Amino acid sequence: MASDKKQKRKIVSSRHLANSEGWELSEFEFGLIIAFNGFGRWMSKCMSAAGNSDLSAIEILVLHHVNHREKQKRLADVTFLLNIEDTHVVNYALRKLKKFGLVEGEKKGKELFYKTTDEGAALCDKYREVREQCLLDSLKHMDMGNEELREIAASLRSLSGLYDQASRAAGSL
Repeated sequence: MASDKKQKRKIVSSRHLANSEGWELSEFEFGLIIAFNGFGRWMSKCMSAAGNSDLSAIEILVLHHVNHREKQKRLADVTFLLNIEDTHVVNYALRKLKKFGLVEGEKKGKELFYKTTDEGAALCDKYREVREQCLLDSLKHMDMGNEELREIAASLRSLSGLYDQASRAAGSL
């Protein structure tokens, strides 16, 4: 009987949000909260091990996206892909990365296009090396295959769309 109780226990982030319905969503949200915070901490520690302890999680995400595929990106490209509504947050990150010599901007018409500098690309490469050493080796010991990770990623992208739609609905109330 004790094992039945353990199986029925629900771990939620906010009990008051999961009355009779919505337990599963609240369980998911709690998992998302702790995964989000763990991921942010991981990015900071990984970047510090790679050689730069001065960057926030958002700045690290922006740096990696600007470095992605070695193509120049506009502010709008970065905010869109990272699903960040506040362009000021990304603009501040880009200015800080530029100040550190990790990205550079080139004006084309009225738009500013960003790309990583050689130093920024090298830092991203070092981050990848630390990631492979510390994270990928640990992942190999979990009972989770690449296909399962891809399915989880697809589900998270789908759920982000639901949350975006719900935020628009809440904004109209």
